[in-house]
Amino acid sequence: NTNAEDQTNIDALLDGLHEDAHKGNFEAYFDRYSLDAVFLGTDKTERWNIQEFKSYAKPAFADGHGWTYEVIERNWEGSGDTRWFDEILFNEKLGHCRGTGVVQLINNEWKIKHYALTMLIPNSIASEVGSQTIEVDRD
Repeated sequence: NTNAEDQTNIDALLDGLHEDAHKGNFEAYFDRYSLDAVFLGTDKTERWNIQEFKSYAKPAFADGHGWTYEVIERNWEGSGDTRWFDEILFNEKLGHCRGTGVVQLINNEWKIKHYALTMLIPNSIASEVGSQTIEVDRD
């Protein structure tokens, strides 16, 4: 494969991930991850292996749609069988977010090994938001 082919396949993997989440395609969504994948959500308690993530996601996908993130832009790095990416996403509830992750070519198929979702907080309100997280942690 050329780098251009790889990039096309990786973009299709990630675009499909977001599409499957939007449509609530549980099996297809999780088939995009490796068996030993890790997912990091926006809450500090959300560090899940793939089985834990499935348990979390099952109720959200049960009604025919999981969650919707629109891809605004994506960058990817690396070469060979391991690549990493970052993408700016938009979600109605959370606003702009960043997804970062690692994909690996496993048995000639790109799989997500690691995905981290973070909220993008403008510097102008970062201290206000940060102080609220401290208060929540104290409760």
